[in-house]
Amino acid sequence: MKRKQWAAALMTLVLMLTMSLPALAADTPSEEVAAPSEVSHVPLEDAAQTACTAAMAYGAADSISWAVWEEGEITTSGSLHGQRDAAQASAGAVYGIGSVSKVFTTTAVMQLVDQHRISLDAPVTQYLPEFRMADPRYRQITVRMLLNHSSGLMGSSLENGLLFDDPDPTATDTLLERLSTQTLKADPGAYSVYCNDGFTLAELVVEAVSGQDFMDYVREHILAPAGLEHVYAPADAPDAQLAPIYTGTDPRPLPQDCLNVVGAGGMYATAEDLAAFGGILTENTLLSREMLDKTAAAEYDRGIWPEDTLDSLAYGLGWDNVQWYPFSQSDIVALTKGGDTLYYHAALVVLPEYHMAAAVLTSGGLSTYNQLAATRILITALEEQGIDVDETIPTLPDAQPAAMPAELMQNSGYYGATAAQYEISVSEDGVLAIHYLNYPAIPDQTFTYYSDGSFRDATGTAALRFVQEDNGQTYLYQKSVSPVPELSALPVSNYTAVKLEENDIPEAVQAVWDRVAVTSVLPVNEKYSSQVYLSLGGGSADTALTTLVEMVPGYIGSSQIVDETTARYTLQIPGTQGRDGQNWTLVETENGTWLQVNGSLYMPQELAADLYTGSGWAYTTVGEEGYARWYQVGDAAGSTMTVQLPENAGFWVYDATGAVTASSVLWDETSAVLPEGGMVVFAGDPGARFHLRFS
Repeated sequence: MKRKQWAAALMTLVLMLTMSLPALAADTPSEEVAAPSEVSHVPLEDAAQTACTAAMAYGAADSISWAVWEEGEITTSGSLHGQRDAAQASAGAVYGIGSVSKVFTTTAVMQLVDQHRISLDAPVTQYLPEFRMADPRYRQITVRMLLNHSSGLMGSSLENGLLFDDPDPTATDTLLERLSTQTLKADPGAYSVYCNDGFTLAELVVEAVSGQDFMDYVREHILAPAGLEHVYAPADAPDAQLAPIYTGTDPRPLPQDCLNVVGAGGMYATAEDLAAFGGILTENTLLSREMLDKTAAAEYDRGIWPEDTLDSLAYGLGWDNVQWYPFSQSDIVALTKGGDTLYYHAALVVLPEYHMAAAVLTSGGLSTYNQLAATRILITALEEQGIDVDETIPTLPDAQPAAMPAELMQNSGYYGATAAQYEISVSEDGVLAIHYLNYPAIPDQTFTYYSDGSFRDATGTAALRFVQEDNGQTYLYQKSVSPVPELSALPVSNYTAVKLEENDIPEAVQAVWDRVAVTSVLPVNEKYSSQVYLSLGGGSADTALTTLVEMVPGYIGSSQIVDETTARYTLQIPGTQGRDGQNWTLVETENGTWLQVNGSLYMPQELAADLYTGSGWAYTTVGEEGYARWYQVGDAAGSTMTVQLPENAGFWVYDATGAVTASSVLWDETSAVLPEGGMVVFAGDPGARFHLRFS
């Protein structure tokens, strides 16, 4: 059944603090890809600049900064800036490091483990007795599971956590309250799937055990011993040194990017200090060798995981990958961590046995490209020591088209991941066809059956197969390698989707959720400084809201419909494809039926009243519940609205496409011309009153 894209999927911000290049629809290798010999054997400084120039171009970054640490010192560092950022100082710029913050959190936990104050396999409730969930399995969650992403938590409870120029710690301080009403999406320890909330819990564990504020602990026990003076939390990041961030093509810098779940993704650093932190981890100054080795163990292998581990992810404790290509092909241990906020992107790659580390940070861009740039830089650094890295690009096993066993046809059906749903058909002639349900712009893809049991694309470089796992689930497994010219290559070997069980529900129940699926909704419980208000807008939102997509019967997105008011996330996928699950609940309010997705609350756009212009001054007041006040521009289009702002409040104006045209939060504006077909939102503390004049 075809439906308009539901706006709730846009409004529910699935924060990609760890990102990767697209799978399934990835570009095939180009004939112009440079061989490793053509991009190596150059001076380290030149290699770093070439690699970072490429990473910046691939990710369309506004600026990039890098540093390499070797045997106790920074051996090379530098930065590049695009035209929009050309006037900014290049030395000592501070960037948000996103989820690379998790390595600091892991270091803090492992220090306390080394002191026998924390046991990795003790339940979290031993250190946080107030931790509760609406699921009895929460008692099985251990500290180790927080660090290896196997806790079973839904993922990211980030309401009011992504703010502009506002270091409000509410998102961390209220995590336990939010988790108290949530259920788990998997048995603790069943498999590792990326989870931000686990690291916020780990941050709280550090505070409970040490008796210190988390950042006070980090400063005293990590930054000071390592001599790191340029690592910060949102509250103390130096404004003058922050690398500027931007939205779209607007040349005006945005306010400070504050991700206020510090232990999961909120820290800032210079490239030099981040590289030094990674390097110092190898010196046993911050962690004993035993503790560092524990973080580098193959934690992903404790639960469900594909047999082939040559992928962008292979979790350790805190690390995204402990078997990073191409170093793994030369038996070199490489520990990697990527981090992405909405505006900053970071990568840290550490080679423990060679006492080397590289950090690459960008404003704009993508952490995956940064990781590949750091990889290229370290390959060159090893070459300077006479150590060669085998950069042979893996290929699929030799096989030929073959007759397909008829039983594989039973794998036809609907498949899903958190962000994507597919309809897959397997025909008797050995053709596997993939139809993208919620991405109609992606054309259907076909794969042909081969003698090794895989289905391969026309280039013969990407393969799929069906895997029946021990948990009884059927997974769509994908394998390919994407060369990235001037950088390296990115191998993919993961479960990209799981077969969805049929969910036969009454027609009346389906009808309720069909209406939800075509209802545009607006966030109401985000703080006035929330980045969510900016993420709503632009041409992408307009496109999504007017494009017909298909939905799996009995599901809304990736969540299984239970009844007239509830849809639950039931997918079981390791890695990142099953991250950030969403439970949906329809809530009756005095203003009609609203939608709650995990902890975020939305009202239907149709319930937003028209602005009342009146004569003289008008006003609107935030109620005692603190919900944002949304209005349709209506007949006020073309007039100028002047706003007297109360304290701790702000407003945003949108045009008909959803693009932000004015904002007190972004640009300190106090007036705006109201666009035809637009909307306005006023948000602030309970009781905040906005006085408005229209002319």
